[in-house]
Amino acid sequence: MPVITLIRGDGIGPEVVDAAVLVLDALRAGLEWDVVPAGFSASAGELLPAAVRQSFERTGLCLKGPLATPIGTGHASLNVALRKHFELYANLRPISNLPGVESRFSGVDLIIVRENTEGLYSGIEHEIIPGVVESLKIATEKACTRIAEFAFRHAREQKRRQIASVHKANIMKLTDGLFLRCARAVAEKYPELDYREIIVDNACMQLVLNPAQFDVLLLENLYGDIVSDLCAGLVGGLGLVAGANLGETHALFEAVHGTAPDLAGKDQANPTAVLLAGEMLLRHIGQFAAADRLHAALLEVYREGKVLTRDAGGQSGTRAFAQAVLEKL
Repeated sequence: MPVITLIRGDGIGPEVVDAAVLVLDALRAGLEWDVVPAGFSASAGELLPAAVRQSFERTGLCLKGPLATPIGTGHASLNVALRKHFELYANLRPISNLPGVESRFSGVDLIIVRENTEGLYSGIEHEIIPGVVESLKIATEKACTRIAEFAFRHAREQKRRQIASVHKANIMKLTDGLFLRCARAVAEKYPELDYREIIVDNACMQLVLNPAQFDVLLLENLYGDIVSDLCAGLVGGLGLVAGANLGETHALFEAVHGTAPDLAGKDQANPTAVLLAGEMLLRHIGQFAAADRLHAALLEVYREGKVLTRDAGGQSGTRAFAQAVLEKL
């Protein structure tokens, strides 16, 4: 019986996580929850208590709500800290349309694979002298090869047809150049997959013109953070997308949206992202039947369109939406 470390998060996190857990428990998949406080809900001002790391170390699995990260000041990202500590090197984010949700494109079906441990996003910064700061972009052959191997392996398993490496090697010839060289070397082992390369600014333009031209996108850390949010916008927003952070021994599944403090406590937030994260978790541990039931129930609620939260065009609340999914189960 798998035990899952559960981080309810900040802002709307507890509401959407609790709603998702209600549905996941109804699947009778044998999940047990080890609830650990983190973020602003943690006691004694310690945002990432040792109990969080100890629980995740023990369980190897985590379901997480959003955690707040101050802008321009304050504590470092707790999400980045967890990824670094547990070497969760692969960020996986599937992007697809939900029935009945209006968006600019239909038939979007993308997989974003993002390197999770180095590059500018890792936040290695220091002040040289007052008024002058430096941020370091680190790229290693080990990490670049590892994420490329993950992306190509996942693409083969999912019977995908194409991988595009997204880069800025025309300017960052050493760091992004290394990323491309490693991807090219791995691509030679997967001749059945069409491999292409595209500069990141052009990739952003092409995605908003015609996302159907892409299948799997492989990106370094910062580009992946930006482009994955752009792609979420293609299908209706971050509230409808989930992500996984995967390492050799540990796996963390999460809603990718923010804490939305203006909605906290109002029973308005959409729990879909956490439910989709729960589905990814179930598939990761081999509970495919339960994952299929959850996915079918969720799609049916969207297909009917009677009980949707405001961000998806409805007027229902968090609890009502979760209850609608329960009824479909």
